[in-house]
Amino acid sequence: MLKFFFLVLSLCVCLNIQAQDKPGKTQFGLELDALPYATGGYFGAGWVGKDVWRIRALTAFVKKPDWSTAKDFSNHQVHAYALLLDRFLKKDWKGWWIGAGVVYWNSTIQTDARMQTAEFNNFLVNGSLGYNFTLYKHFYLSPWGSLSLRIAGDKNVPVDNKSFTLPVINPEASIKVGYYF
Repeated sequence: MLKFFFLVLSLCVCLNIQAQDKPGKTQFGLELDALPYATGGYFGAGWVGKDVWRIRALTAFVKKPDWSTAKDFSNHQVHAYALLLDRFLKKDWKGWWIGAGVVYWNSTIQTDARMQTAEFNNFLVNGSLGYNFTLYKHFYLSPWGSLSLRIAGDKNVPVDNKSFTLPVINPEASIKVGYYF
C-alpha cells in the first residue's frame, strides 16, 4: 500500500511540473486527517477540482473514544466511505470552504461487558465547513467541523442484552493536512 501511495505521489508531482498554475486548470490533491490516527485508525482522501469546486472521495477507520459513545456501550469502531462536493470562497484552494455529500458507515460496537460484538451499517448526509491555511507552496492545513445526519440503516442493534441506535446527528471536528498538484 505504501509503495502504491509513493507511486501515485510521484506521478502527481510529474504532472504538476508539466502544468504549473495554468488558469482554470483541473487540479487534484491528497489529504490525511489527524483524528483517525489519534484514535488508532487511518484516513485517506483524494480530490479533483477546478476553480472553486472540488469533489473528494475518502475512506477512514475510526475507533470512537468511549466518552463519545452512548452509556453502557464501548469499543465503537467505524469504517467510513464518503463522496463530497466542496466549494471554496477563493480560488487556489485557500480560505473558507463548505461541503456536503453522502457517507456510508460500516460499524461495530460492544457493551461495557464486551461479550458480543455487533455489526451495523448506516447511510448519512454530511455538511462540512473548514478553512485551508497554506503552509508552503501546495501544502496546506485545514481545520474543519461537520455534522452528519443519519438517514438510513440499522436501528436498535442488539448487543448482549441491550440495544444500540446510532444518534441521528453525529458531529465531528479535526485537522487535515494536504497537498495539491
